[in-house]
Amino acid sequence: MAELIPFVIEQTEKGERSFDIFSRLLRDRIVFVRGDIDDELADV
Repeated sequence: MAELIPFVIEQTEKGERSFDIFSRLLRDRIVFVRGDIDDELADV
């Protein structure tokens, strides 16, 4: 079964745009990390 990914609708001066929630958060440089950040992950 496929997971549902929520979408966000944004109003701009050019009209409406829709983004999946992960793309929208990434645009604002918001990143969720599961687990500890070790040296290998920090180097990504």
